[in-house]
Amino acid sequence: MAIKTFREVIAEAMSEEMRRDPSIFLIGEEVAEYNGAYKASKGMLDEFGPKRVIDAPIAEAGFAGISVGSTLTGCRPIVEFMTFNFSLVAIDQIINNAAKIYQMSGGQMNCPIVFRGPTASAGQLGATHSQAFDSWYANVPGLKVVVPSNPYDAKGLLKTAIRDNDPVIFMESEQMYGDKMEVPEEEYLIPIGKADIKREGKDVTLVSYGKVIKQAYAAADELAKEGIEVEIIDIRTIRPLDYETIIASVKKTNRLVVLEEAWPFANVSSEITYMVQQKAFDYLDAPVKRINTKDTSAPYAPNLFEKWYPQVKEVVDAVKSVMYKK
Repeated sequence: MAIKTFREVIAEAMSEEMRRDPSIFLIGEEVAEYNGAYKASKGMLDEFGPKRVIDAPIAEAGFAGISVGSTLTGCRPIVEFMTFNFSLVAIDQIINNAAKIYQMSGGQMNCPIVFRGPTASAGQLGATHSQAFDSWYANVPGLKVVVPSNPYDAKGLLKTAIRDNDPVIFMESEQMYGDKMEVPEEEYLIPIGKADIKREGKDVTLVSYGKVIKQAYAAADELAKEGIEVEIIDIRTIRPLDYETIIASVKKTNRLVVLEEAWPFANVSSEITYMVQQKAFDYLDAPVKRINTKDTSAPYAPNLFEKWYPQVKEVVDAVKSVMYKK
């Protein structure tokens, strides 16, 4: 085991897979000469050269479309968006081409492609650079959506995503690239579609994913001081979603809080809430509680951003509200 940062394991996962399979290439803005906008492809140009680590112009629709087309010739591209806010320029290629190729070819052609880059807020970047698109892409049949919350999961899930024969949306966070943890030196894979119970507990199930799960950990530590044991589930994969792990936990704790960095209307927490009430309603001792960002674009001012983004106290209060519901 070695201590590695999130950005290091992203580069490692891509490099290991590119050594294994010469059909894989990386393309995106500043991925080559600059070593990645967030240094998540550091050293890859030197190792693989400009034909496999490709600096693209600021034309997301163009390089996404080229990459989707290349899958039909036997390539397996990794497309990096500097931020998933910029993926909106390429959304036609992702939704109307990559996600549809397998079905519209009658299963004759696959589209093995990974679209990866940062999602959601990252401090003072403004409203147009602080949007979570997890549930947007998860709404589309034909796409898989992965949002890891730590370096260990990120490496194992990215390697699996690159090997997948379907298009995968792989979302990170600018604010996690410096996060560190122990990661095995030997190869490992993490299956797409399997949640992970990060913390065992018997009183309340707390479901989250991505960087906002850090608020869940902090809240669980606070609640433990009062004797409340919170079970934290990191879903890791938005589509396919591991309903079974969530439902099994709810049947044990009889309470559910969902924490998500997304606007409150029609999001991942809405889907989880619905499915739990469909499949485990009789086990619930209190209504499901959701915690989201406020229903506005992300503010720039730090004091307003704090009001907009889910805070630890909100999580603590939500858990207590389902614990003491009469």
